[in-house]
Amino acid sequence: MPKLKTHKGAKSRFRVTGSGKLMRTKIGKSHLRRKKPSRTKRLYDEMIPVSPKDRRRVKRLLPYD
Repeated sequence: MPKLKTHKGAKSRFRVTGSGKLMRTKIGKSHLRRKKPSRTKRLYDEMIPVSPKDRRRVKRLLPYD
């Protein structure tokens, strides 16, 4: 069976924890942050788990993670 290619866009957006959970960053982090309060900006830093429904789709893009 041939090797599968990893989707590079998905590789940069998702992380796999030691227990196997898929984590993603929150949306709205990259721009227009100057006018947002510090508390809101701090909340963007944490990663949240991918929903169980979307896990299958992401796992297809990341076959070896």
